[in-house]
Amino acid sequence: MRIIGGIHKGFRFVPPKKTPARPTTDIAKEGLFNVLNNRYYFDDLKVLDLFGGTGNISYEFASRGCEDITSVELDRKNVEFIKQIAQKLEMPIHVIRGDVFKFMEKTTAQFDLIFAGPPYPLKTLATIPDKVFEHQLLKEDGILIMEHNPNHNFEDHPKYVEHRKYGTTIFCFFQNKSDENEVKEEE
Repeated sequence: MRIIGGIHKGFRFVPPKKTPARPTTDIAKEGLFNVLNNRYYFDDLKVLDLFGGTGNISYEFASRGCEDITSVELDRKNVEFIKQIAQKLEMPIHVIRGDVFKFMEKTTAQFDLIFAGPPYPLKTLATIPDKVFEHQLLKEDGILIMEHNPNHNFEDHPKYVEHRKYGTTIFCFFQNKSDENEVKEEE
């Protein structure tokens, strides 16, 4: 695995053996960050990485200049791994070891961008967008990006905006939509 952009572009890392994480492929990650590069100034973003896994997505945001990243991961080995890489590369990643759903219930923080890369077989995967909006984790213009496979479809979700597909990896984008915006779109 490697960081594909920013000041640490090309840095290779080897995740812990027998990690339960399924890291986002470099091809899918590159496609996603090409989209994000055209929309955001990373220095200004407050990012939440849910299901942080090996830290793959958090490293990418940090390498591109994001200075406020929170990564939530349950697996102890992965948490230590993320901390180790973040310290080595002097990345501003705050790692929280814990259950993502409990974190969402308890945090009072709001974020500009939330990336959720849950395990695909997670039984509660489909509830993640609802939980993010229910607990008001996004700032007013914030965006949720949900990584999933073709076994899930979020196009009918009221906060769904668009999706990007890279092989069997799909990134769905969700945003707060006001009634006023929905009326304008229908006209």
